[in-house]
Amino acid sequence: MSFNNTRHQATKIRFNDEEEEEESSNLDDSIVATEKSIAIDDVAMQDPDVSFVDGCDDDKTSADYYFDSYSHFGIHEEMLKDVVRTKTYQNVIYQNKFLFKDKVVLDVGAGTGILSLFCAKAGAAHVYAVECSHMANMAKEIVESNGYSNVITVLKGKIEEIELPVAKVDIIISEWMGYFLLFENMLNSVLYTRDKWLVNDGIVLPDQTSLYLTAIEDAEYKEDKIEFWNNVYGFDMTCIKKQAMGEPLVDTVDQNQIVTNCQKLKTMDISKMVSGDTSFTAPFKLVAERDDFIHALVAYFDVSFTKCHKFTGFSTGPRSRATHWKQTVLYLEDVLTICQGEALSGSMTVAPNKKNPRDIDIMIKYSLNGRRCVASRTQHYKMR
Repeated sequence: MSFNNTRHQATKIRFNDEEEEEESSNLDDSIVATEKSIAIDDVAMQDPDVSFVDGCDDDKTSADYYFDSYSHFGIHEEMLKDVVRTKTYQNVIYQNKFLFKDKVVLDVGAGTGILSLFCAKAGAAHVYAVECSHMANMAKEIVESNGYSNVITVLKGKIEEIELPVAKVDIIISEWMGYFLLFENMLNSVLYTRDKWLVNDGIVLPDQTSLYLTAIEDAEYKEDKIEFWNNVYGFDMTCIKKQAMGEPLVDTVDQNQIVTNCQKLKTMDISKMVSGDTSFTAPFKLVAERDDFIHALVAYFDVSFTKCHKFTGFSTGPRSRATHWKQTVLYLEDVLTICQGEALSGSMTVAPNKKNPRDIDIMIKYSLNGRRCVASRTQHYKMR
């Protein structure tokens, strides 16, 4: 599916910094500090040059197409212009130079090489920037243009297949997070890198992420995106409705739509976890904060850098400043009438798709036993 859908009212949404639910996030201070830094010191960005790359391999796998999607400058422009994302990484590196001084750094999925450049400027002894897509060619040119060829080595290839010129590295840095945190399954590459090349007392940045869930009222947009297929110019197209219902929508959610508390589903310690930990089942209990209707569940994530001098991180939640990750909306088949204080209970099961591990299979079981609504259902979703 395309993840470029934008609600028609999105441009009218104001993202105010309000206090999160107690269980929602502990990143408020860090986020506020980052946003002040963004406001004071805007990131200077130049338009990337467009160039044509050679090569067209036959017999491509889904993984090959995944890497090809990162060969075009457009996706990197979107990520670089996400100042919450990029400025947080810059602050982590520049404000914690003691972590990077004279250290060997490995940048996994380096893209344009921006994180490698930050590390080199912060005093790293050497940075190895690994990028599998054709953007590696541009990254090498960018490194040369900025005078860091003696500090940064760009290596083109899959991290699982390349060989580094060194036996171990002191720091692994990566911006591996996908939509719904785990979409694209790049985390496993970071874990592989950690196990193979990181020294015993080494650092992984970021080192902690958490996935959250909440529930929203979304009648208007659900009518437009899902119920639309019931009657299309007088014709029944409900077979498409079933498919649309099963594909999570990545979009910006207005914080005023939130009906319940926000609950943490899963925390991942990147320095200790194993690849199998990306498959999990987590219970949830979402308590209504007002009388309303629930049309969808919404997932988002936080990212933390706990090894810094001062705790740093950011949130992709509806109450925080918008990022390119937005939020992930999972529409429910039922419209749930919920009263203040009532709880929507259930569980979410998450696992990589067996056929294409970069896709995600999600199963949600939920039940509501309220005064005005009783419902129980299991729904399956696939992010692809």
